[in-house]
Amino acid sequence: MDRIDPAKIPQRTLYTGAKMPAIGLGTFGSDHASAELVASAVRSAIAMGYRHFDCAACYGNEKEIGEVFEEAFTAGTVSREELFIASKVWNDRHGARDVIAACAETLRDLRLDYLDMYYVHWPFPNYHPPFCDVDERNPDSKPFSVERFMGVWRQMERLVDMGLVHAIGMSNMTIPKLEVVLPLVRIRPAAVEMELHPAFQQQELYDYVKAQGIEPVGFCPLGSPDRPERDKTPEDIADLQMPEIVAIAEAHHCHPVLIALKWAVQRGQTPIPFSTKEKNLYANLKCVTEDPLTDAEMQILAGCERGNRLVKGQVFLWPGASDWRELWDEDGSQQYWEQG
Repeated sequence: MDRIDPAKIPQRTLYTGAKMPAIGLGTFGSDHASAELVASAVRSAIAMGYRHFDCAACYGNEKEIGEVFEEAFTAGTVSREELFIASKVWNDRHGARDVIAACAETLRDLRLDYLDMYYVHWPFPNYHPPFCDVDERNPDSKPFSVERFMGVWRQMERLVDMGLVHAIGMSNMTIPKLEVVLPLVRIRPAAVEMELHPAFQQQELYDYVKAQGIEPVGFCPLGSPDRPERDKTPEDIADLQMPEIVAIAEAHHCHPVLIALKWAVQRGQTPIPFSTKEKNLYANLKCVTEDPLTDAEMQILAGCERGNRLVKGQVFLWPGASDWRELWDEDGSQQYWEQG
């Protein structure tokens, strides 16, 4: 198996001083990749030089991935300290003391003593079951509440105090939400996961996060062509078919996928693409170590913004909410939050 020297992978420095590889392997197999297949991809990725893995309890594969981590540590393929491993607390574990219990379960499943990063997956406790369709609604879903969110964050901070987590992060946030909660935290988020790809660059949120000394981690970096059907709508744009990306890929004699990843890393975010094919895993990692995009090409790609949000979150809407945009504070206000 071909291998990339991990020392060649660009690194992000968190405000904690910890280093985070600037590209990782996502482990969300969507509705088409079994837990065993994802775990096999993790095994291959470790062997070829990946050192950053983005996991989550709700992906349903942490036990299988944990077996691969333990196998790699036991064989001496890699040490625990060489890996940057992240996970996330799911929406059904936002209650009092639930976050700490959820993290303990993730650590047990992943066979680890600590996580390098632990994210709040979504900023509200709106659970939906795996494989649900776009019209499914949980009658217990609630709008964002600062009080509820801070109750979750206090538990996240406690995990850092306990040494179970080295850094904590947020995900699927907006500027209005961050503006309210950041002044209230005791331990600041080291990273914020957000949807980032050429047709959805979220420049304002990206700039805000960077200005706060927080690292942006980008999911759906390829425009997520294999995302669940519930997240697809007719107006969605296929990033990898955009003429600008295709033309730049032709100039670099590579697949458009690799242009999207080069752009992400050079822009300053940390993409976490998913694949189960060894040739794609290798190409994704290698591309950020060679043949960088020119300034002119980066400028062209900056012009690919289309406001094309793919993960709209419809299944998280609460009773009375009618549009997925209510989740994202698009008007910059708090009008859809639970007040008090």
